[in-house]
Amino acid sequence: MGFHQRKEPQTLRRRREMERKQKLRKEVFSWIRMFVIVMVVVFIATRFIIINATIPSGSMETTIMTGDRLIGFRFSYWFSDPERGDIILFSYPVDESQTYIKRVIGLPGETVEIRDGGIYIDGSEVPLEENYLPEEWYWENDGYYFEVPEDCYFVLGDNRNDSLDGRFWAEKAMEAGLASTEEEALQYSFVRQDQIKGKAIFTYYNHFSNLTNTADYQID
Repeated sequence: MGFHQRKEPQTLRRRREMERKQKLRKEVFSWIRMFVIVMVVVFIATRFIIINATIPSGSMETTIMTGDRLIGFRFSYWFSDPERGDIILFSYPVDESQTYIKRVIGLPGETVEIRDGGIYIDGSEVPLEENYLPEEWYWENDGYYFEVPEDCYFVLGDNRNDSLDGRFWAEKAMEAGLASTEEEALQYSFVRQDQIKGKAIFTYYNHFSNLTNTADYQID
């Protein structure tokens, strides 16, 4: 006596097909939701918490090399002010669409004199000890005097012989037509507090390097 396989009822097949489709929809929705959450977290992190930057020039060598990638914290100055020696990312005063990275040298209210390759703060008799400079500073190293306004900072690149920094921005502002006199252009020599995007913390490519403790100043 032979046995015949019973066919699955059509209603049962439909129910299983519907369950399969529902399961697939739930899985797709789960992946979409996870993707959206990740994108939101990344947006919030990059907009409000971290700065991920690639260095295009050699103005901070050898502290930061051309092509290095670094992480900066946007919240570093939420509750405290920049300190001398900090490496900061900021909107270039002459063209705020560009982001620059330099080292803080002069603080609000200070005077900064550049003389014979040395930096003298508030008339100090001895220059800053700048052990981060890659070589002897011989280019544009004399004859500069700046009075840093309140809520502003004077910054320089570590590679002084190849750095477009606060020494030259007033001239660049004149060339760009942002000021008609040298006196008007002087304001562009400084980075305003509200132009600072964050503090550089470390490089992670091409090598790892801690950027938070690269200066040890002694001022008499």
